Amino acid sequence: MKNNYIIYSVLISFLAFFIASCDDNYQSSIPDFPVNLPLNLTSTYPTFKNSNNQFLLFENSKNKSYPLGQYVGYGGILVYTGFDGEYYAFDMSCPYEAKQTTRVHPNDIGQAICDSCHSVFDLGYGIGNPSTGPAKEVLKKYRAILNGDVLYISR
Repeated sequence: MKNNYIIYSVLISFLAFFIASCDDNYQSSIPDFPVNLPLNLTSTYPTFKNSNNQFLLFENSKNKSYPLGQYVGYGGILVYTGFDGEYYAFDMSCPYEAKQTTRVHPNDIGQAICDSCHSVFDLGYGIGNPSTGPAKEVLKKYRAILNGDVLYISR
């Protein structure tokens, strides 16, 4: 009985250490800005629901305002439905340029291209990794959680 207690104690300690060591230490060149964007896929964006390889853009600029409590990150948010039908969200700022006004824009083949350095990022399966150009860092990714008919984008 005492041996079982020791084994369980060691296992629990190891598990706690393992979980604590799984912390994500990734530092993006894109600064952390507030992100909170609920999207109603029934009334506001009905063609986006159940789509593949489609996107929505929400730019962060001085000329654009959003309802109180809604925030769109550093350069804006690119919301994308991947080839797998899942929803993904990325900051629109290019990680190579790391400027709020230098953005990536999606094309119709599942890529986003930087306006300035012309780096190409693959969006198809929600990774946002660079495929060509000088960028080496992935696009900053945000959480996209579908709850009923509302897609919640957050950091």
